[in-house]
Amino acid sequence: MNFDPRFSGRKFSSVGTRPIRPDGIDKVTGRARYGADFNMAGQLVGRVLRSPHAHAVIKKIDTSKAEKLAGVKAVITAKDLPDLTDGDAAMYDILDNSMARKKALYDGHAVAAVAAIDARTARQALKLIEVDYEVLPHVTDVDEAAQHHAPLINDQVFTEGLEEKPAKPSNITKRTQFGHGDVHKGFAQADFVVERSFKTEQTHQGYIEPHACVASVNPDGTADLWVCTQGHFVYRQHCAQLLGLEASKLRVTSSEIGGGFGGKTHVWAEPVALALSRKAGRPVKLVMTRDEVFRASGPTSATSIDVRIGARKDGTITAAEATLRYSCGPYAGSWAEIGAMTAFACYKLENVKTVGFEVLVNRPKTAAYRAPSAPMAAFAVESVVDELAKELGMDAVEFRIKNAAQEGTRSSYGPVYGPIGIGPTLEAVKSHPHMKAPLKANQGRGMACGFWFNFGGQTCTDLNIGMDGSVSLAVGTVDVGGSRASLSLVAAEELGIDYSNVKAIVADTSSLGYNDMTDGSRGTFSSSMATISAARNAIKILRDRAAQMWDIPVDDVVWEKGHAIAKGEKYGNLSPLSLKDIAAKSGTTGGPIAGHSELVADGAGVSFATHICDVEVDPETGSTRVIRYTVVQDAGKAVHPTYVEGQYQGGAAQGIGWALNEEYIYGKDGRLQNAGFLDYRIPVCSDLPMIDTQILEIPNPNHPYGVRGVGETSIVPPLAAIANAVSNAVGVRMTHIPMSPPRILAALDAEREG
Repeated sequence: MNFDPRFSGRKFSSVGTRPIRPDGIDKVTGRARYGADFNMAGQLVGRVLRSPHAHAVIKKIDTSKAEKLAGVKAVITAKDLPDLTDGDAAMYDILDNSMARKKALYDGHAVAAVAAIDARTARQALKLIEVDYEVLPHVTDVDEAAQHHAPLINDQVFTEGLEEKPAKPSNITKRTQFGHGDVHKGFAQADFVVERSFKTEQTHQGYIEPHACVASVNPDGTADLWVCTQGHFVYRQHCAQLLGLEASKLRVTSSEIGGGFGGKTHVWAEPVALALSRKAGRPVKLVMTRDEVFRASGPTSATSIDVRIGARKDGTITAAEATLRYSCGPYAGSWAEIGAMTAFACYKLENVKTVGFEVLVNRPKTAAYRAPSAPMAAFAVESVVDELAKELGMDAVEFRIKNAAQEGTRSSYGPVYGPIGIGPTLEAVKSHPHMKAPLKANQGRGMACGFWFNFGGQTCTDLNIGMDGSVSLAVGTVDVGGSRASLSLVAAEELGIDYSNVKAIVADTSSLGYNDMTDGSRGTFSSSMATISAARNAIKILRDRAAQMWDIPVDDVVWEKGHAIAKGEKYGNLSPLSLKDIAAKSGTTGGPIAGHSELVADGAGVSFATHICDVEVDPETGSTRVIRYTVVQDAGKAVHPTYVEGQYQGGAAQGIGWALNEEYIYGKDGRLQNAGFLDYRIPVCSDLPMIDTQILEIPNPNHPYGVRGVGETSIVPPLAAIANAVSNAVGVRMTHIPMSPPRILAALDAEREG
């Protein structure tokens, strides 16, 4: 493919404008179809039986009574999902998480499922399934699980990443390390050193729509899956492998998505629904309850992090190190690895070391939450950075500016940075009116920086031009944040036509080539690159058709502002042909006009943000109120500024909830105690201030329009910014997230007693 992805520095007419989103009317009128809105003729209702124990051997499952119940058409257990993973450990974990095999590994782990003619019958059937458990000791705390005497969750796990394979199994699945230089030498050069330990509790993405799907396995071996997902092509691959289906015979269609934020990047109930359909011979609809979503789908990691940073009197950081322990549920993950990558990425450091440990616990399998793992690492690092600035007597912003990474800096995790936005975001914050606004009693201001690396991945796009001049854009990246509008703007920009003439759709897996998961802030970045490529391929055909219509060489035809133009004085009598003119004649000049692109979108630009937060803390109750919040972030190029601002605000809002209220609470029995929005409290409108935004645009040199991913970075700084604000308000360093009223009061009491 002859496609140049380099930034061109062009001026834009469509990109950068703020048109109405194409899916807006359907969503506000209720016409949009989400996961639970789809139905098939003759469909059954699926329900899942889940373990009430955090850790237990499944000695026997008796489904005979349930199978005899009138209206029950299928009952399945692990034996109906045999192991077809051929030694693939990651796929086996997905299989085991979908339906427990030898052991139930957390409260809510699926152990059986039924398909019945209605929900009432399905619920009755679940009650008739008898499971004989041998309850085992459990561990839900990340620090306790990392101890050598902790209950062993998987006796086949030996810590990876050590110089020698350990002799005994462990709950620590992996050790990873990043860094360069000599931290011992760096700390010896420091005049001031601050060392702290931090904890963050497990949180959920809090999407409005529960997981839902409709599965239908047909007698001829073909199958259909309608599902709420962030990546229907990945779901096809995983489900096909787990059920022994040919991937080409499984068509997966993504529904509208009522929020995902990384939580809908894994299959959970989908293999179960397919197995039920295969056994029943009828379509099966399976929708999780909110309780099931909390107990049995992927939350974030809980963490325990130690950070140490040293600096000279002049404010130069001489060394930085961190040890990060991340829980990953009962299955191996890479969450601590990402935390170790991102921890010090904002800074120019000669001596830096981060070590990450993945730790098994008896909690649900961990999943991504926007910039997965980075918010916790930033909370710990940025808290110490703030405290160190105070030890030095320096302004918190100036201290960060002095040590900020820049173009040419070797990052803490390895690569050398190109043009980046951390410096500009800090300079913007330094001069922002928010930083100069006065504070009242019991109020505090905090700021913090954040980083996310982003990626591109495999992407495929079709662009079809109708005979009326309209353009249909088929993409394979799920629209989780307004990307259909952004991609339509890109197509309109490249073709030189009006945005209203472009309609983008998310194609199913049988209609388009493979696309990677929509995560890692890759959706607009990768699909806009593929859209530009597809549009340019279509323009080649449009030029060729115009040349035919004029009977001149195609090399004498150029494309400008949506028109074919014959260049040269000798063609002065030929009027420009619009895209619509050429499309109208396509039937007589060679047939339909289309552009196609498949590529691996390399060169995703790293992304930085700096946030400012003001809080007010009631010293008697510990209640905290965020009174002002500002986000400054580099977007590379804001294709649709309104959606970019929305991403900034959404990340900040979720970060506010995470910092102040949200956490999984487990009892001594290992069971989740707050599996619902009544007790797991996400922010509502009255909890949030108006969130101000400032978009910076430092172009990504590896994208034609300079685009960087923006969807994840905005959730990285809030935990730290709010923690710094609360610490400044109460005069005590807060080290445990969320900073709920009891924790704030406990910190104040400890300070008084100390």
